[in-house]
Amino acid sequence: MAKKIKLPADVNKKAKSIVDLATSEEEIVSDGKNPAAVALGRLGGLKGGAARAKALTSKKRSEIAKKAAKARWKKKD
Repeated sequence: MAKKIKLPADVNKKAKSIVDLATSEEEIVSDGKNPAAVALGRLGGLKGGAARAKALTSKKRSEIAKKAAKARWKKKD
């Protein structure tokens, strides 16, 4: 199965990418991120929220939720 390639948003760059793909002259450009580090970061993020929720008391969770709701609905004057 072929790897899906993300095309640039800019129309001119997108056109060049399509031509490069069609003529097999495309350079594979990395986004500069280490795939192993990305995987570990995501793994930690997935664990962190659940661990934090488990550690909080229901009263503290309620206070956090009220503060978030107040900030979300705050009127800008």
